[in-house]
Amino acid sequence: MEFKRARSEEQRLERRRQVLVTAAGMLTEMPVAKLSLNELSRRIGLAKSNVLRYFESREAVLLELLQAQMQDWVTDLEHSTEPDAGTPRKRGDRLAEIVAASMARRPVLCDLLAAHAAVLEHNISTEVAIQYKHAMRRSVQALTRLVERQLPELDTGDADLLVETILLVAMGAWPWSRPSEAMRAAYAADPELAAMGLDFTEVLRRTVATTISGLLARQQNPISDTTPTR
Repeated sequence: MEFKRARSEEQRLERRRQVLVTAAGMLTEMPVAKLSLNELSRRIGLAKSNVLRYFESREAVLLELLQAQMQDWVTDLEHSTEPDAGTPRKRGDRLAEIVAASMARRPVLCDLLAAHAAVLEHNISTEVAIQYKHAMRRSVQALTRLVERQLPELDTGDADLLVETILLVAMGAWPWSRPSEAMRAAYAADPELAAMGLDFTEVLRRTVATTISGLLARQQNPISDTTPTR
């Protein structure tokens, strides 16, 4: 492919889109850790210096891809959930199932989330960091509003806490649910160790459902801030 520098804003946006689409395709074949700027450039058909005209670093590419993945996931959840007339417990369990299943269907999102704090938030400028955090904040706020629609019994603080739990558990559980070849062989060779294998969908579903139950219980039985007199 012969590289022609983008001369208009429309062309520049198209170049950026090409970089993001190529990176997303690569992440269906390999984990974040193995995606290099050199290989990304090769697949696009550009010199690395030309890719860097549109993104300041590999991490900036992947952070923008994470933003897009989060927005798509939130949109998918909004289309998959409708207010239910069931009990709070049943609505909470249903929400936990939907969240876990929808996230498990998005391995690229899970891999990016698992890597973003320790890897992707480094080697970027303050400008990129601000833009990224604002985009993620909008996605988190949209998730909080979705939780409030499904579980109006929870106040905004508890809905925020639930969203935070969902994301943190996903970030931690995802790499554990993708063991190395050696660990998979160890699980296969020793039945006692096999129980240590982690099912991402089930762990996320169970943790979200349990957190919702706990938050609902706290709403129904708040602890008084006053000390009883004797």
